[in-house]
Amino acid sequence: MTVLVLRKWRIAISTGLALAILALMAGGCGVYSMTGASIPPDAKTVSVAFFPNKAQLVVATLSPVFTETLQDEFVNQSNLELVERNGDLAFEGEIVEYKTRPVAIQGDQTAALNRLTISVNVRFVNRYEPDKDFEQKFTQFIEYDSETTLANVQGDFIITLTEMLANDIFNKAVINW
Repeated sequence: MTVLVLRKWRIAISTGLALAILALMAGGCGVYSMTGASIPPDAKTVSVAFFPNKAQLVVATLSPVFTETLQDEFVNQSNLELVERNGDLAFEGEIVEYKTRPVAIQGDQTAALNRLTISVNVRFVNRYEPDKDFEQKFTQFIEYDSETTLANVQGDFIITLTEMLANDIFNKAVINW
């Protein structure tokens, strides 16, 4: 009986402590999420314009995959509502680089590794905190064995790289790293 009462107290104290922490976090200057994002309390919407592919090498699926991944990052990591345009937080830009090149040359002058690189130029506008607006180029890459053809891994690599880029952009916009 005593053990049961102690467990109930422990749960009550843990729950109370968690609620107190959440109340303190919500009382600050922005709205905080479990991801550490600090979003202005008046911000309710986010818009992500279509990112056209302006790289020399164009892959048809890259623009829609990147745009949707960036939209999903904000929908899944915040309480913001996705709107078509003029969001309280607004993103636009273009894919400026999609290239593959050898990075590790072997003794016989052949590549042991290749690197696929994707870069996007992003313009961000924060309607409530204009001092946090930015224009920046974000780049990510994946290295792969030269015996693997890009065509065999390209789809998976595009998904992985766009997720990495979306995470970097989310962090820059609302986590302020």
